[in-house]
Amino acid sequence: MERSIIAGIFKPEQHKYEIDYILEEVKLLAESAGSEVYDLFYQKRKSCDKKYLIGKGKVLEIKKLINLKNIDLIVFYNYLNNTQQRNLEDYFKIKVIDRTRLILDIFATRAKSIEGRLQVELAQLLYLLPRLTGKGVELSRLGGGIGTRGPGETKLEVDRRRIKKRISVLKKRLVKVIKNRDVQRKGRKSYPVPVVSLVGYTSAGKSTLFKQLTSEDVQISEKLFSTLDPLLRRVSLGEIETGYYFLLSDTVGFIRDMPGELLQSFRATFEDMVQSDIILHIVDVSNSEHLDQKREVEEILEYINISNIKVVTVYNKIDLLEDYSSFLNQSDKKGIFISAKENIGILKLKKIIFNKYFKDYERYMIAIPENLFNINSIRKWSIIVNQSKKDGLIYIDVLSSKKKMIKFKQRYGGYVK
Repeated sequence: MERSIIAGIFKPEQHKYEIDYILEEVKLLAESAGSEVYDLFYQKRKSCDKKYLIGKGKVLEIKKLINLKNIDLIVFYNYLNNTQQRNLEDYFKIKVIDRTRLILDIFATRAKSIEGRLQVELAQLLYLLPRLTGKGVELSRLGGGIGTRGPGETKLEVDRRRIKKRISVLKKRLVKVIKNRDVQRKGRKSYPVPVVSLVGYTSAGKSTLFKQLTSEDVQISEKLFSTLDPLLRRVSLGEIETGYYFLLSDTVGFIRDMPGELLQSFRATFEDMVQSDIILHIVDVSNSEHLDQKREVEEILEYINISNIKVVTVYNKIDLLEDYSSFLNQSDKKGIFISAKENIGILKLKKIIFNKYFKDYERYMIAIPENLFNINSIRKWSIIVNQSKKDGLIYIDVLSSKKKMIKFKQRYGGYVK
């Protein structure tokens, strides 16, 4: 396990509690990547040092600790340009990475699907391309470990032209992925059930809620970004009305100042969110910075053009609040409060999903001559509950809206009751 130090510079007007929270989050990222974090350093400056980012006095202080405690890695919260990274590595004689590189490294270890690996490799190469001048990030010199893992690691000894060629290949392959996703989405859209996506800050409890709703044995971890590849499962609404259900999608969590390389590379994943019928924005109310986290996610949703109309804010982990009633009185009246872990408020959440999508649905009986019967065409208009056969007719109990049933009868005929 690598021993690391977290460092960063901040504006003079930033409060210490805000700085502590930011550095603690970077610490959690480093620990999620498998590092043992020894200490946290920060400095307030009006502007960054062009050579080292931080001031020379702080550089000397960190250097002493590196020699004293055998530190292997320094992670900077702030973005490091190529020159700053090279100068810091030359001076400290150890590996130096920034928060963006750390997040990309975590994504590289989490991606399991072909699509996920393609997206992560593209993000890594977009990050590494401008750093190929001079020494920069040379993996042959760094010798592996955090900040050097994933698909991009084999590409850093090649020249800029081959990197650009690989980026072009990845983009073309991802275009095919997006096209395949579009076909799958159109198939799902043709069925009269909603697709509901879970979004939120990383570690807000999305995977716990996914498990509670689906009874799926999914990975639940306190590590950041434990879920990367999207999951899609069916969720019954039988407690509300028999026969109804929806499709639930769990996606990657967001974080403060999400790296632009990731936002650019994960277009296919984000497009699934855009095309969803309902977005459940999960907020961890037990976190003292939950309002800032909520704003961060809202900004990303706005960036990827998700309408507020289909967003439902779900405040999770209310079981961890000392004074829940007081918090409720001061909070968002439009939101819903739950504990995914303790199964509190889950039925109410299902009712909101039901009313948001199925409010104009009713039960109908369709009678169709056997020779005209096409089960697939009916599934595109309704949820099939039961079907039987008598005297040359197929009788089908369905759930659908009146508008859809009228269109169905006009197109296919038969009898509707």
